[in-house]
Amino acid sequence: MNTAGWIGKHFQDVVFFAVIIIVCGEELFLLPDFLPFLFAGAMIVAFCAWVLCHDLFGVSKLLECVGKLALCLTEKTGAVNSLRLDERDLMMANLDGLAGVMEAVTTAEKTYGRQAGSANLIAVSKTKGEEDIRPGLDAGQRLYGENRVQEAAGKWPALREDFPDIELHLIGPLQSNKAKEAVALFDVIHTVDREKIAKALASEMKRQGRDIPCTIQVNTGAEPQKAGIDPKDAPQFLEYCRVEGLNIIGLMCIPPLDDNPGPHFALLRKLADDLGLETLSMGMSGDFETAIQFGATHVRVGSAIFGARDYPQR
Repeated sequence: MNTAGWIGKHFQDVVFFAVIIIVCGEELFLLPDFLPFLFAGAMIVAFCAWVLCHDLFGVSKLLECVGKLALCLTEKTGAVNSLRLDERDLMMANLDGLAGVMEAVTTAEKTYGRQAGSANLIAVSKTKGEEDIRPGLDAGQRLYGENRVQEAAGKWPALREDFPDIELHLIGPLQSNKAKEAVALFDVIHTVDREKIAKALASEMKRQGRDIPCTIQVNTGAEPQKAGIDPKDAPQFLEYCRVEGLNIIGLMCIPPLDDNPGPHFALLRKLADDLGLETLSMGMSGDFETAIQFGATHVRVGSAIFGARDYPQR
């Protein structure tokens, strides 16, 4: 190998190791931000000095190589820093959203004469990954809601290893063939809405030795496309669930999108009072303060905390 080839090869080695030091040191947070750059820069300067002292390479060619190295380092470290900034921005946005909703819940409790802490915040993390959820867990949030059993099963067992006091709520529709997984995974089930699912849940709870609190979903808007029982059928359905052995603690509703939610929340509260039930699961990102006004014990808030949903492309 000629002198130029030898220099070129070793210069590439220096570039490679310098980039590795910067990327790994920064990404893994093993060192303060400035140290990887300082170390990588020292390597490059030392190599350049050695080359010049031995007169192995022309100065102009060496400067050209240093320029290419600078461009390479800028691209590599810029990409890493951009990624890290995006992650930090997302984490801070989630924490800001959580803090804002918690403050709004507290304010609503005071405004409507509710006891402090009587409205429990369920952070709805459907479609969100572990990296979106962990900042809230680190901040102390423990009640989380999921819509789909399969999605929840893919992320919450690992999170529970680090945060064993998580309380996980199923707030989406449940099919009877998912009852086994739901009973094993969730701590509260909000969407009991028909005899078949009530029977399947009761049977599975007995088999697994669990007594999971449940709420009955009521279709307050009589929407044909939406799950939930008719309000007038609530007393009979409650009795059926209790005969089957379910621990029914309250009622849940989702008002029609374009309706004033107040009358629906008032209806659910009256129904719960008539049935002697204390838990009211009602209120989401756009109306949770109104729900607190009408007595909600649990509000289910997602987008106001996590931002827009990341629904997969079909």
